[in-house]
Amino acid sequence: MRRRSGAGPERAKSRRRKTITQKRRGLRNASAADHQPQSNVAQLTRERDEALEREKATAEVLGVISSSPSELHPVFQAMLENATRICEANFGNIYRWDGDSLRLVATHNTPPAYAELRRSSPFRPGSETATGRMIATKSITHVVDLGLERGYAEHDPLFVEGVEVGGIRTLLSVPIMTGNEFIGAFTIYRQEVRPFTDKQIEMVKNFAAQAVIAIENTRLLNELRDSLQQQTATADVLKVISSSPGELEPVFQAILENATRICEAKFGTLFRFDGDAFRVAAGVGTPRELAEFERQRGPFRPELGSRLERIVGTKQVVHIVDDAAESVPSPPTRLAGARSIVAVPMLKDDVLIGAIAVFRQEVRPFTDKQIALLTNFAAQAVIAIENAELLKQLRERTDQLEAQSQEVTKLNQQLEHRVADQVGEIERMGRLRRFLPPQVADLIVASGTEKELESHRREITALFCDLRGFTGFSESSDPEDVMALLREYHSAIGKIIFAYGGTLERFAGDGVMVIFNDPVPVENPALQAVQMALDMRTAISALIERWQELGHELGFGIGIAHGYATLGTVGFEGRFDYAAIGTVSNVASRLCDEAKPGQILISPRVLMAVKEAVTVEPVGEFTLKGISRPLRAHNVLDAGPPKS
Repeated sequence: MRRRSGAGPERAKSRRRKTITQKRRGLRNASAADHQPQSNVAQLTRERDEALEREKATAEVLGVISSSPSELHPVFQAMLENATRICEANFGNIYRWDGDSLRLVATHNTPPAYAELRRSSPFRPGSETATGRMIATKSITHVVDLGLERGYAEHDPLFVEGVEVGGIRTLLSVPIMTGNEFIGAFTIYRQEVRPFTDKQIEMVKNFAAQAVIAIENTRLLNELRDSLQQQTATADVLKVISSSPGELEPVFQAILENATRICEAKFGTLFRFDGDAFRVAAGVGTPRELAEFERQRGPFRPELGSRLERIVGTKQVVHIVDDAAESVPSPPTRLAGARSIVAVPMLKDDVLIGAIAVFRQEVRPFTDKQIALLTNFAAQAVIAIENAELLKQLRERTDQLEAQSQEVTKLNQQLEHRVADQVGEIERMGRLRRFLPPQVADLIVASGTEKELESHRREITALFCDLRGFTGFSESSDPEDVMALLREYHSAIGKIIFAYGGTLERFAGDGVMVIFNDPVPVENPALQAVQMALDMRTAISALIERWQELGHELGFGIGIAHGYATLGTVGFEGRFDYAAIGTVSNVASRLCDEAKPGQILISPRVLMAVKEAVTVEPVGEFTLKGISRPLRAHNVLDAGPPKS
């Protein structure tokens, strides 16, 4: 018992020390335990705030996208503002890729000099640069310190200019992708060396995805708007076509007004083509000087190498980006300052019938959709032209049918009278042609009156011809041979008389009388008579040679005179002749009597009318029966002026 008692105090002290130590440790542990929950709460609170801020930024961007569905700039600005703020960056840029180079489309807080540099000089990153690798691999580029990138930065204008002009040290560039296609880059910058966190990188990736949504929405909306504009324009034109089916001018005006507006052109012209030349059919917004030039020019053939000449040759669309750079600028460029031009052909069954051209006064190419729209308008113009032509034909046909119907009615009412008149006219024509020269009969029939048969006085040329030795031939030959020879003779000269338009006054055995300038006027009756006489002599000479082989000694002579005569019908009912009475007829007959075989004797007045056209020779003076004074005569040798 004492032993236990002796050990007690020491052990008690030890226990008390342990208890104190344990209490102190417990207090420290309790204090640490109390501090740890407070730290976790702060971290969770910070993460919650960051998440809320990201969600708020995302919601804000989505709100801008929904409120500006057709505009990218406010969307990009909202994205950059939120990205630079949340990611603690100094500034940010968005670039678009056109397949060849990057160009700046949006900025936030970017140093002005750097922003201006990027706007004015789109760049093509090399494949060995970080930007080029980003485009090639389509992966994120995160450069912690541009100052350490000098090894390849000198090959990358973005890095060099970023350090020297923009003061960039750390950058994050996230590719903007549509499917597997690279279309741009979302980039934020710090002007200090401090890497971006994974959450910040994830945030920028989210903004890049939203940029794709905005770009796609804008594209679809613009396409929808363009489509609606085109459909509305097409409907407008079709409405004009239907409301003005026979009028082309309002249709052409509607086409040009819609084409220039939708294609963002300054003015436009519609041409019609007739296979040889163009003419302006309509114009919209045409500057005054060009309009006046086109008015004065009228229909024109296109200049060699011009847009219209190319359309004629190819029947294809001609798109000129800058007409001022062409070797021969067109009139719209010279007179109206046109620069970018597109012209589309108007084809009907692959035949060019016109063209539509629109003009811009700045160098800005037309898009494929705008060209397709113009092609559609050209097709509508062709439809309008076809409709107008069909309607015109229908109206003409309707008018014809109506006129025919009226005519049929009249014909039915007048048929009996007309038949009777025609029968009477046929009988009359038969009588006239049996007893009058064909010219006189035809003139009477054409005029419907027999006034030409009345006696009248006119200046004429008379030709008389007969056969030399015919009297002896007829006395010594059988009547059948005489009649056969006369038929052959009359047939030969009759064809020539009709060919020269002479009026056959009479046949008297072998004697034939022909007059010119009555009843049908002749410009130079004397020359007409002489030319006919030359052909007669040639034709009868061939017959005379054959007759001589048969033993008939015959010749042929002609006399021609010019002067006034009294003309009209002579005879009695049932037998009329058309006669020319006067000295001129007698002179022609007497000259024929004096003519030797093969001679064509002409009077002085005939000579005056034909001396420049034929070759003649003087044959002396003749004292003609019934003519008081001797008459100097000439023989016609040949056609053609006399040789000097």
